Amino acid sequence: MRDAMSVLIRPVVSEKTTDLMENRTYVFVVDPRATKIDVRNAVEQAFNVKVTNVNTLNRKGKSTRNSRTGVVGSRPGTKRAIVTLAEGDSINLFEN
Repeated sequence: MRDAMSVLIRPVVSEKTTDLMENRTYVFVVDPRATKIDVRNAVEQAFNVKVTNVNTLNRKGKSTRNSRTGVVGSRPGTKRAIVTLAEGDSINLFEN
């Protein structure tokens, strides 16, 4: 089993994910090689909660173009995990 911090890179904080937190659903950027089982174990180990469901998705990076030289490139793709917790569990992402 891999270390929890090597699987979980960072939480995704946006308006949509903040609304999802009310339903015990959290979104994390994860290592592209991580499986759903790795994500489940990492969240349970890092935050001491019970995970009921994990969905993953791969987001392709956007293409970019340099306006001065016209060189075409791309931003890196990311893998995200949408994690649902058991009733009564929560993660406080905004504590100091």
